[in-house]
Amino acid sequence: MAFPKAEEIRGLSDDQIAEQILETKRELFQLRFALATRQLEKPHEFKHKKHRLAQLLTVERERQLKADAS
Repeated sequence: MAFPKAEEIRGLSDDQIAEQILETKRELFQLRFALATRQLEKPHEFKHKKHRLAQLLTVERERQLKADAS
């Protein structure tokens, strides 16, 4: 599974990005819970979810800085 592109995220609205951030954080929590209870089947999903969260937060911050500059 390839990592999603940041360009896809830039096409989303601010509300959609915030929603995606919350969803990704929930998924990471569930993955940590599954790991703690030894039910995690796909450990590589941690890397994918963390990468996705970093992309979302980066685009959100870019938009905040752009809004502050204008």
